[in-house]
Amino acid sequence: MHAAPTSDFPQAWDGEGTVPPVLLLIEDDDCDAAAFLRAFSKAGLKNPVRRVFDGRAALDHLRSRALNDARKVIILLDLNLPRMNGHEFLTELRKDSALRHAAVFVMTTSRDHDDVARAYDRNVAGYIVKDTGTPDLTEFVRFLGDYAGMVLLPNVVVGTEASDGTS
Repeated sequence: MHAAPTSDFPQAWDGEGTVPPVLLLIEDDDCDAAAFLRAFSKAGLKNPVRRVFDGRAALDHLRSRALNDARKVIILLDLNLPRMNGHEFLTELRKDSALRHAAVFVMTTSRDHDDVARAYDRNVAGYIVKDTGTPDLTEFVRFLGDYAGMVLLPNVVVGTEASDGTS
């Protein structure tokens, strides 16, 4: 006989009653960010969206209390960023015991095979090339909504100092 699930067992977001995962958009280009936000609105998702402009700001945001009670996060990461690029961000994220399991999708203009390999070496959930030849951004955003509703996302402990002593 199977035991009933306990309340501390992670549950997929069902679109009701619980806090939906936050989508953290790490994007320095205003046009690309605006296109994503338009697609997000068009898709009708309920997830809160936060935007930061570079990897350093993203780590600071994740380590602060800026996400409030949201314990689930899906990160949408551009690779070509100022201050701390996407690869540097992924390296730091995966070193941080409180953040290392966060789901990350790379959304970038780079088709470079080394960029793809480096991203997957750092356990990204997907790598999407932003250009005119890619599927409609709204379809990708709908996929993110489906993804957030179907998979069990790990809790991200926000508002903590980095495990390696940096902040």
